[in-house]
Amino acid sequence: MFTDAHAMARKFADGTSDPLRALEDALQASQGVPAAFIRMSEERARREAAAAQKRWQAGQPLSLFDGVPLAWKDLYDLAGCVTTAGAKVRLSNPPAMCDCALATALSRGGLVSIGKTNLSELAYSGLGLNPHFGTPGNLDSNGQMRAPGGSSSGSAIAVAQGVVPIAMSTDTAGSIRVPAAFNGLVGYRSSGKRYSFVGVTPLARSLDALGPITNSVRDVIAVDNLLLGDPCGLPLDAPGLPVAGLRLCVDSELLDDPRIQPEVKANLLAAVARLASAGAVVEYKQVMAFTQALDAIEHIGWLGSAEAFALHQGLLDSPDAEQLDPRVRQRLEAARAFPASQQVRLYQAADALKQQIARELDGAFLITPTVAHVAPLLAPLEQDAKLFALTNLATLRLTMPGSMLDMPSVAMPSGTGEAGMPTSLLVSSFSGDDVRLLRAALAIEPHVRGVER
Repeated sequence: MFTDAHAMARKFADGTSDPLRALEDALQASQGVPAAFIRMSEERARREAAAAQKRWQAGQPLSLFDGVPLAWKDLYDLAGCVTTAGAKVRLSNPPAMCDCALATALSRGGLVSIGKTNLSELAYSGLGLNPHFGTPGNLDSNGQMRAPGGSSSGSAIAVAQGVVPIAMSTDTAGSIRVPAAFNGLVGYRSSGKRYSFVGVTPLARSLDALGPITNSVRDVIAVDNLLLGDPCGLPLDAPGLPVAGLRLCVDSELLDDPRIQPEVKANLLAAVARLASAGAVVEYKQVMAFTQALDAIEHIGWLGSAEAFALHQGLLDSPDAEQLDPRVRQRLEAARAFPASQQVRLYQAADALKQQIARELDGAFLITPTVAHVAPLLAPLEQDAKLFALTNLATLRLTMPGSMLDMPSVAMPSGTGEAGMPTSLLVSSFSGDDVRLLRAALAIEPHVRGVER
């Protein structure tokens, strides 16, 4: 049984642990994960944990997760902390005056904010490298360092290394799903309008989405409830959708792409076979809306690059541009000449394809690899800018269409591949279908993992 926030909360309830002990464990564990955090908020965390402990002792917790420690990607404002977005150039910015809307919501549930996690600079990479604050480590079975995945690198490493069971993250092209995949975690990219963006530093607002990285789908559901209020989400005891009769769509043509590593494909097909044995109805067909989104991104361009350039043009035109990670600066500058006509064509294509994917799925859930490969070796990426650029594009290739189509998605570990590194499966639906997706993911998860819950 994997450890998650539910398991931690049960220990609070039965008295075998408490919020202050959990916080001390988290703070101690954080010291063993260099570069996962940009800033710790120990004073705040101790205050929150002490208050949670008193509530548990009185038998009056604010929520199921009262006292559970969590971390925030450093795009989310926390009162009194500078929001760096992983950029050295922002260190001199004034601290946030108040918490972002999502931190306010989770604080009302009693969760304990221990600090701000590292990320790719300005959230603009799927690999997670950061020359200013360091790159969090992701060791393989041979003891070699692998890319942590980005942009939510520190969030994923903090959860994977047991510092916190929940890390709030953001996703524009795959920044929740990719690091979850590289670290054997569950990552939820919500529909773009599901949560409030107040107090969150954007990258490309038409594509940005929010969500947690966790160890389980049930933790995702509990966080979703707290963020929206219980009446708006799933009841805590809500069952998954019945696997028998659950309709799943697998694009065989997509899986036949030689860029998908054999273990990634084999683990996905094994998981689908287990689901079929449990009664799921699996349809193998090409999903044209997804294919057309892939083609549009490859042949027309990526909306996120145009929007990110527009957002950061003032920085790029200033002397402070010299302080940027050269890899990030180069990617941002590449969109300087992005024609407005191409941008409009992409907006129009996205609008049409969002409607098309809902019609094509017709109530089924799309199953794809989250990433075509396991986490790549880190050292070659640090040494070779061209390899970095090519690998970054390859890493984000299968998550970018879901962002373009605003598909809520849940990444979950499906097994292991090269050097014992995790592989990952992504289950997705059409924009706005989050509640049904989460119920499906809850039912699918044990079959994908190949374990009993």
